[in-house]
Amino acid sequence: MSDRVTIEINDGVADVRLNRPDKMNALDNDMFTALLEAGETLKADPTVRAVVLSGEGRAFCAGLDFASFSKMADADSEPAETTSAIQRDESRITHRGQQVAYCWTEMPAPVICAITGVALGGGFQIAMGADIRIIAPDARMSVLEIRWGLVPDMTGTQTLIRHVGLDHAKELTFTGRMVEGPECVELGLATRVSETPYDDAMAMAREIANKSPDAVRAAKRLLGAADSLTMAEGFAAERAEIGALFGTHNQKESVKAYFEKRDPVFVDPTTADA
Repeated sequence: MSDRVTIEINDGVADVRLNRPDKMNALDNDMFTALLEAGETLKADPTVRAVVLSGEGRAFCAGLDFASFSKMADADSEPAETTSAIQRDESRITHRGQQVAYCWTEMPAPVICAITGVALGGGFQIAMGADIRIIAPDARMSVLEIRWGLVPDMTGTQTLIRHVGLDHAKELTFTGRMVEGPECVELGLATRVSETPYDDAMAMAREIANKSPDAVRAAKRLLGAADSLTMAEGFAAERAEIGALFGTHNQKESVKAYFEKRDPVFVDPTTADA
């Protein structure tokens, strides 16, 4: 694993940090690679029950590394970072750059993003791939690509609409304006404001990790698929998920621990279910 991203797992909580603080965790080729490796590693780990995604230093992620990006002004020289970031793996619905954001959506366990400083461009789109975003009051988010004459291409056009609706998605994309913490919550870009986003994200992750991992994963699947299913399909999915949960060790342990007034002792999902 590259030192561009660090991972520490304790009691089922994966603490994942973008680790390029001197560049505000800007995305270069090494960061793309490290984020992809981190996502794939954690997706396959059945012991992970919640993920906290944050950035070292004063920002979550400032977007694409500007030194690399500026080379695009030379029509004869597209930077290697950009070329490698958009390579397509035909086994996926995403290309490589999109997968850096989408891998967090694909994560079986919930992902909580702690946002400080800025989350811009690609960093914004990575944050939108999380399930929950806790943001500092003075932190700023922006789609930003319009500044460079581009459009969001790391899943942003899809995830943004889901969070804020079509009209706000258009306004934010067309203008590229900066949005601070309280307005991010008002619009739906973030879940809530906190003076200590990382601490609150870790506390929430620990709370989630103390719930049945089978039920949490099933809930994430149901909620994640809800807007792509018909009502009948959604109801059928609910029936299937709850039918698979009833009578399992973790379901019975949830009930027993509650009535016995003790912490539950859950077993991890099988690797096949991870």
